[in-house]
Amino acid sequence: MKGYVYILASKRSGTLYTGVTTDLPGRLFEHQNELTKGFTSRYGVKTLVWFEEYDLVTTAITREKTIKKWPRQWKLNLIEAMNPDWEDIAHYLHGL
Repeated sequence: MKGYVYILASKRSGTLYTGVTTDLPGRLFEHQNELTKGFTSRYGVKTLVWFEEYDLVTTAITREKTIKKWPRQWKLNLIEAMNPDWEDIAHYLHGL
């Protein structure tokens, strides 16, 4: 089963949330519509700014745990390497 690691942001260089899921479009919908109470709904973290796809969800889980331990600047660098303008990249999910 595929897995996805993703980072959401409240705004450019704002509050970040790193997560993992097997259904990225579905999980993003939950975050954006505040269907799950918690960190992202409390802090308005709804913009998909980075993600990676893995063939195995277990690999994605390991990657997520690694990224969560990183210093904030490393996460900012990771986002900006893929998405220098901090655009909402949710449109890339069509077809997943």
